[in-house]
Amino acid sequence: MIAQEKIFKSNPELLPEIEKYILDSLRDIKISEAKLNNIELAVAEAAANSILHGNKNDISKNVFIKILVNSKILSISFKDEGEGFDPNDVPDPTIPENILKGSGRGIHIMKTLVDDIKYVFSDDGTEIILKFNI
Repeated sequence: MIAQEKIFKSNPELLPEIEKYILDSLRDIKISEAKLNNIELAVAEAAANSILHGNKNDISKNVFIKILVNSKILSISFKDEGEGFDPNDVPDPTIPENILKGSGRGIHIMKTLVDDIKYVFSDDGTEIILKFNI
């Protein structure tokens, strides 16, 4: 079992560093290249959403990242310090009237890449948990 946690400031310039931290944490785990690509894309979306939408690019706020790995499941969570949102209010980007809209794609992309996605809403922020079967 692997368990790691790290805190990053909500600075969009740190997005590459966040992605590198997570991918480096997975180096010693046998994961197919296709699954690793899915993880990389989903992580990029989740990190960006936490910083941009959750914390509104406020560098005084943090993003808390937790990585848990057991023999079958990889779980990566991102917790921001934002006010939260209702996932049901995010428009479906695949329906014709939303095709040209600039928002809503990140959640849709993550849903197609992960084996399970969960949101935890609390008074001190929103946590998104991405799970991958490995």
